[in-house]
Amino acid sequence: MSLPKRTFDALVIGAGGGGLRAALQLADADLKVAVVSKVFPTRSHTVAAQGGINAALGNVSPDNWHWHMYDTIKGSDYLGDQDAIEFMCRAAAQTVRELEHFGLPFSRLDNGKIYQRTFGGQSTHFGQGQAVRACAAADRTGHAMLHTLYQQNIRAKTHFFDEFYALDLVKDEEGYVLGVVALEIETGEPLLIEARTTLLATGGAARIFRTSTNSLINTGDGLGMALRAGIPLQDMEFFQFHPTGIAGVGNLISEAARGEGGFLVNRHGERFMQRYAPATTDLASRDVVSRAILTEVRAGNGCGEQGDHVWLKLDHLGADKIKSRLPGIRDLARRFAHADPIDAPIPVFPTAHYMMGGIPSNRHGQVVAPTATGPEEAVPGLYAVGECACVSVHGANRLGGNSLLDIVVFGRAAGSHMLDYLRENPYPRPIPREATELALARLARWERGGQGESIPKIREAMRKVMEDHCGVFRSSAGLREGVDKMQVLRERFSRAVLHDQSKIFNTARIEALELENMLQTALASIVSASGRQESRGAHSQVDFPARDDKNWLKHSLYFLEGGRLDYKPVRLKPLTVESFPPVPRTY
Repeated sequence: MSLPKRTFDALVIGAGGGGLRAALQLADADLKVAVVSKVFPTRSHTVAAQGGINAALGNVSPDNWHWHMYDTIKGSDYLGDQDAIEFMCRAAAQTVRELEHFGLPFSRLDNGKIYQRTFGGQSTHFGQGQAVRACAAADRTGHAMLHTLYQQNIRAKTHFFDEFYALDLVKDEEGYVLGVVALEIETGEPLLIEARTTLLATGGAARIFRTSTNSLINTGDGLGMALRAGIPLQDMEFFQFHPTGIAGVGNLISEAARGEGGFLVNRHGERFMQRYAPATTDLASRDVVSRAILTEVRAGNGCGEQGDHVWLKLDHLGADKIKSRLPGIRDLARRFAHADPIDAPIPVFPTAHYMMGGIPSNRHGQVVAPTATGPEEAVPGLYAVGECACVSVHGANRLGGNSLLDIVVFGRAAGSHMLDYLRENPYPRPIPREATELALARLARWERGGQGESIPKIREAMRKVMEDHCGVFRSSAGLREGVDKMQVLRERFSRAVLHDQSKIFNTARIEALELENMLQTALASIVSASGRQESRGAHSQVDFPARDDKNWLKHSLYFLEGGRLDYKPVRLKPLTVESFPPVPRTY
């Protein structure tokens, strides 16, 4: 099949904060840059980030990037790569000031400086005090960031392919990534987008769970593309459950609510976090708070008629503070929980939120994968940043406020390295005719309907398996059962069809293509969780309750071929400061 083709210097897949920051770096260098997004760019999931972006500015109280680095390493349960973590924390202050100069409307202190609030797991003096580090635009920081970066890209004349769905990467025989085959959602027509360098910034995949804070677009598309291109996924067992999703719904109630002084109580009105994290209480790390809430509910201390949640209290903060600092949270609580936090508690419960694992990459944003002989090498022409990537700065558990920092720091770093790559590779490489066959074969499968398995039913079954077998607490038997069930679902998917031949809409095809990526991502996650025989960060394994640094201080690698697991060591040596060796993690 002869495909229409568009040619660019650089291609970015995904229009969230990471993709737009990289695109801006490239477009400002007068390169021809394309951004492919399956939704209008300002609908990307970065818009949902609420609380803030971490940077040791010290606007409210003294702070230091070394303390931020320590907190991030401790928060990662020592699985994060300390060289990448240092790079991120050192760059944080400059990155925030750069965003300010781009026009991001941060909230302000009385002295005019950027407003900062407390967040969980953030300390001063290496754990001795409470840091005030998250730079915020009320409780809509991601919204402000995304609109700012989109406007800057419009100024820089970045070319946007809005509502195009990326199918698969295009590679040549030597492994160079040369672009992508994309599908225009409105018309259903495929398009070859050729580029000398390609960046994956497709976001996370928490929609593989039944209850999630993520938008419907977070279906692991970049992860599926990487797996089919022969690239493994790293640390996929580590999915963060945010402790304060609206109970029964999943919508995020930001950590900013607790950062501003909110606290959790059980049915007895007890502030129970004092028993689980006596030093930091409600501002402990997210994995700690999530396990505490679930433990309270299981012990019969849950709130409501069903006893299936706890309460987040904000009423003591006063109406003025809630309206000025937490207006979005108030709107969400009123709309989805039918509770106005000015005078009523918000029912909350842990919900799938963030993927710490992803496509293995380095601090330059280059995708790195093991070779046949063992050592990892960069995949030429391919980069990944943001939640779809695993640098790894989050390790086994991400600190709140570090996700927005991650996307802009490494988006900028990837853009800079892509500039160097383009200078060294000034001419396009020829695209082999067979390079588009995988994408076109996947697309052709969904051109007509018939009789067979239902896409929506398989999708809901997958989400139930992940919720039941790979949640906040996990067991060996439960994970094995979950792997078996997921294999059955993958086999059912091979028999799936689009029903009602007279109404095969392009959106139905997109849902089928997304489900393939979700199933591959879910299987990677549950297989990786089944393989890790310890508890670390967000992976709480009841049969192996202790952290085991001797045997498990290493990253997992999941390969699509045969569902194979492998492991590689954690990089403990940072760039210029001494390492923080693993110690017991308490809050």
